Amino acid sequence: MGITMSSQLAELRLKPRSDRRIKAGHLWIYSNEVDTDATPLKNFENGQQVNVTNSGGKSLGVAYVNPANLICARIVTRNSKHELNKSLIVHRLKVALSLRERLFEQPSYRLIYGESDGLPGLIVDRFQDVVCVQIATAGMELVKDQVVEALLKVLSPRAIVMKNDTGARDAEGLNKYVEVVHGEIGDEVELIENGVKFIAPILSGQKTGWFFDHRPARARLQQLSKGKRVLDVFSYIGGWGIQAAVAGASEVVCVDSSEKALDWVEKNAELNGVADKVGTLQGNAAEALQALLAEGEKFDIVIVDPPAFIKRKKDAAKGEKAYAKINQLAIRLLEKDGILFSASCSMHLPVDKLTDVVRGAARHIDRQSQLLERFGQGCDHPIHPSIPETEYIKTVMARILPAD
Repeated sequence: MGITMSSQLAELRLKPRSDRRIKAGHLWIYSNEVDTDATPLKNFENGQQVNVTNSGGKSLGVAYVNPANLICARIVTRNSKHELNKSLIVHRLKVALSLRERLFEQPSYRLIYGESDGLPGLIVDRFQDVVCVQIATAGMELVKDQVVEALLKVLSPRAIVMKNDTGARDAEGLNKYVEVVHGEIGDEVELIENGVKFIAPILSGQKTGWFFDHRPARARLQQLSKGKRVLDVFSYIGGWGIQAAVAGASEVVCVDSSEKALDWVEKNAELNGVADKVGTLQGNAAEALQALLAEGEKFDIVIVDPPAFIKRKKDAAKGEKAYAKINQLAIRLLEKDGILFSASCSMHLPVDKLTDVVRGAARHIDRQSQLLERFGQGCDHPIHPSIPETEYIKTVMARILPAD
């Protein structure tokens, strides 16, 4: 591993007692924790690597800085003799890869999950022999060439895509772009999840083109789907619904506001030989569910997997109402003894609160619920035990029964 002595990096000194959270394992440093008299934040460039020290000058590790952010630094290594470069990235990739290869038979997974894999600001999703990279921070953007070189060394992929078009880049002062930086590839990428084949739009789709995070809950859905009528709300390209169809569902209806996403649903249905069982309904989710209700439709299983209704903590109350509304509509569409999969990707909505949303939605329409199981994100999205923000996915599976 390349060596860079800490003395070559500028110092970022913390205030007295501001190192306790870092010592406990956290990787973020907030601007109000920095001793700005000793090390003014204005003296650092966006993305610059620094040697973080406590108030006594003892090194706590190497971080990169964003002087204009509340999270003004993110630690990349506790060893002050190392810095974020190709050698460290190769090491982190190998450690992350060893876990995924133990977990999954197919090379379809999230390979790097930011802080949890020791590379803050970096996401890497693997689709067989293609990898999709998302960079969210200036510090990681400055070493993007080393990221590419490290991926080539560790994986030798056919193609590498930089999908750097997320809103997180705005706060870092970064421009947005999508670029194929190695090899050649069209918009279509292949993956396998829970034994089901998919094609996903890697260049034009949401995020990296696919969402691996709900894999465990989708596996459970497969076990319950045989012979059932299934409704997949906010289906995107059919991650839930196609798996239900392959598992033997009698009929699947996928609802999404995007006509293009539903085109991909149809492609994935054809790919898996279940096109005769999968239908699509394009439109606003709430309006589509109300239309289904007006037509007297009923389903044995309903999946509700919306985008994050709560993006910021201050939006929690408004977001909870949105979750309650869509879950009430979903429950109205369930048969008397139906199963609801209610999912959320809002980090600011704890699983207990989502459970309460489901309970309340059932009671609001005079139904009762039984909590059967709760799911988190898949093991390729490991949770950093010191950083609660790395845990964001939750799904409540509930049985919905008539009132007594």
